[in-house]
Amino acid sequence: MTLTGNDEHTGRPRRRPRTGRRRRPVAILIGLTLAGGLLLTGCGASDSNGSSTDGSNKSGGRGFPQPAPNRTSGTSQGEQKNTPTGDASREFAPSPDYLSTFALDVDTASYGYARRALVDGRLPEASTVRPEEFVNSFRQDYRRPDGNGFSVTVDGARTREEDWSLVRVGLATRDAASSGERPPAALTFVIDISGSMGEPGRLDLAKDALGVMTDRLRDDDSIAVVTFSDEARTVLPMTRLGHHRDRIYDAIRGLEPTESTNLGAGVRTGYATAVKGLREGATNRVVLISDALANTGETDADAILENISTARREHGITLFGVGVGSEYGDALMERLADKGDGHTTYVSTIEDARKVFCEQLPQNIDLTARDAKAQVAFDPETVKQFRLIGYDDRQVADEDFRNDRVDGGEVGPGHTVTALYAVRTRPGASGHLATASVRWLDPDTRAPHEESGQLETGSLDEDLWTSSTRLQVDAVAAYFADDLRTGDDKANPLPGALPLGELADRAHRVASAAEDKAVDDLANAVERASGLMG
Repeated sequence: MTLTGNDEHTGRPRRRPRTGRRRRPVAILIGLTLAGGLLLTGCGASDSNGSSTDGSNKSGGRGFPQPAPNRTSGTSQGEQKNTPTGDASREFAPSPDYLSTFALDVDTASYGYARRALVDGRLPEASTVRPEEFVNSFRQDYRRPDGNGFSVTVDGARTREEDWSLVRVGLATRDAASSGERPPAALTFVIDISGSMGEPGRLDLAKDALGVMTDRLRDDDSIAVVTFSDEARTVLPMTRLGHHRDRIYDAIRGLEPTESTNLGAGVRTGYATAVKGLREGATNRVVLISDALANTGETDADAILENISTARREHGITLFGVGVGSEYGDALMERLADKGDGHTTYVSTIEDARKVFCEQLPQNIDLTARDAKAQVAFDPETVKQFRLIGYDDRQVADEDFRNDRVDGGEVGPGHTVTALYAVRTRPGASGHLATASVRWLDPDTRAPHEESGQLETGSLDEDLWTSSTRLQVDAVAAYFADDLRTGDDKANPLPGALPLGELADRAHRVASAAEDKAVDDLANAVERASGLMG
C-alpha cells in the first residue's frame, strides 16, 4: 500500500446550502462518505488509533481516470445512457465509468437502531438499514493527521469469490484529545417531551446523560434548553455554566413527558434560541433529542429546515440528532441531520447515552472540516467492475468533486470515516488499483484542501478472513447490513458473502481477536438475526 499527500489552497469560496447535491444514476459512480467528529474536552476522545504508512503525492497510474477537473458543469467520464433504475447501492458500476464520488457522512444511527430491534426480538425494517452506518460504528486504527483535515488509508483483501476483493478507503481526523485548547461550546438542546418519550429508554436516558455532561463541561461553555410537545418553549436561554450549573440541573430535572410531538415547532424554536444566544468564536450547535415520531404541525424534513435555513447558512449552526426509543422515526431524523449539515446517532441504554454526551462529545460538537467530499478513481487496466457499499443518499456528481459550491459533509476531531468497495479485478491484473482523494474546506477560512492515497493490487491481502482484525470487523458489519437489506432476495449479494449463520461464527472469532466490547455486541447481533431469519 502506498499513501500520498497533497494540500491545495485555491481561494475562499463562500459557503452555500446543500441544495447543490445531486444523486448519480446507477451507471455513474457512487459516493463514499467520510469522517467526522467534533471538539470539546470535558471527556476524553474515545477513539485512539494507530498508524499506517503514507508518502508523497502521486497522481499517476497507467491512464486510469484522474480526479475530476475543477469545473462546475458537464458530464463525467464514461457516463452512460438509459440508466437502469432501482437501489443504486445494490448495482455494480459498469465500465467505462471508473470514478466514484460522494459526500462524507459520520452517521451511526442505523446500526444502533438495528441492534435495539434485534434485542427486542424483531428484525429491523430493511429501509432503515444503511451499510455505511454499520461500518462506521466501529473503532479504526488509521493514522491520524497532525492538524485539521484528514489522513487517507487505502487497503483491502481478496474474498473467496474469484477475482473479487473488498477495498477499504479510510479517512481520519486528528485525535480530539491532542487538539489542545478548544473554542467554547454554545449548545442548544432541543428535547422532545411528548407522551411517547415517557417510555423507559427515552427521556430518562436524556436526562441522565445531560446531567453527567453538565458536570464535565467547562465554565466558559454555554447551554440553552428548548422543549417541545404540542408546542415548543425555551426553558433556559443560552446560559454560561460558570456559577449557573444549578440552573441547568434544575431545567434538566424538570423535564416531564406530555402530549403530542410537534417536532417542527421544536426545531424552529431551537434554532431561534441558538441564533439569539450565538457566540462568536464558539462552536454553535443545535442538539435534537427525540424519537422523531412527529405527529403534529409540520412533519416534512425539508419544510422544517427551510424555516431555519438562514441560521444554518449564515451562522453555521449545525444539527446533531440523537435518536431514542423502540419506535423511532429513522427516516425523518436522518433527513433532518443531512439537511441540517450534521449527523445522527442512536442510543438505547444509559451507557450509550453517556458515551455520546461524554466520551464522544468532542466528535459530536466541534468541526475540523466542512463540505468534505471523497472521490475514488479506479484503474481500468486492473479493475473490471466495482460497487460502493452503502452511501446511497450521499452521491455527488463526479465533476462536482472540486466544485466548492456543492455541499459535502461536516466532520469533527476524533472521527473516522470508512467506505468499502467490492472490486472485481481483471484476471492476472497487477499494478495500480485505485487512488482515493478527499477534499474539504477549512471550517474558519473556507480555504480548500486535498489529501490522497493509493493502492496497488500487490498490496491486497490474499484472504479477507486472515487480514487485519479491523478490516475483518468492517467486512462483518458490511455483510451483516447487506443481508438485513437483502432478506429473502439473494439475487445480488455482496461477493464473498457468507450465510448468516456462518457470518455469526466468523463474527465471534473476530470479536475474540479484537478484544472490543463493541465487536462482541456486533457478533451477538448477527447471531440474533440468524436466529430470527431461521
